[in-house]
Amino acid sequence: MDVRRVVTGHDASGKSVFVSDAAVAPEPLTGFHRLWGGDKTPEFPDDGGPPEHHAYFPPIGGFRFAMFSIAPEGVAGSDIDAAAGLAGLEAEAPGLLRYMDRSDPGMHTTDTIDFEVVLEGTPVLELDDGAEVTLHPGDTVVQNGTRHRWRNAGDTVARLAVFMCGASHAAVP
Repeated sequence: MDVRRVVTGHDASGKSVFVSDAAVAPEPLTGFHRLWGGDKTPEFPDDGGPPEHHAYFPPIGGFRFAMFSIAPEGVAGSDIDAAAGLAGLEAEAPGLLRYMDRSDPGMHTTDTIDFEVVLEGTPVLELDDGAEVTLHPGDTVVQNGTRHRWRNAGDTVARLAVFMCGASHAAVP
């Protein structure tokens, strides 16, 4: 499913203008919609062009705006296809693998604060001690650099929007 992204900016006189209105396709391997991001604090007025950013997760002072989907467990697409290779995953979501706990699939800790909104479905957020919460459309999560994993025990795809801000985290090198 493509996501419509409307972007505003400023013209040469400083007037607010629509810069773009386009569909953003999901990444083929992960299904992530990388909607916007920057590696430093924005300065305005600007032309509304995409800020420079490289890694999937932002550095301190950086930000990311995205959507992601979680397929129901046991359904095609519920896991990233290992046959697609780590190089493909790294190309699609640069730096993501360094945060993953390879001894506990799906579990990861990031040096970000994440603000998530459930758009549809019933995703489950699990923390490192096994505590879980089932979320529903309209529910929100503020995730403060905690070790966690997402899963979907429902029978339909779960979709979430996320805004991530880079942070300092003593446990993340």
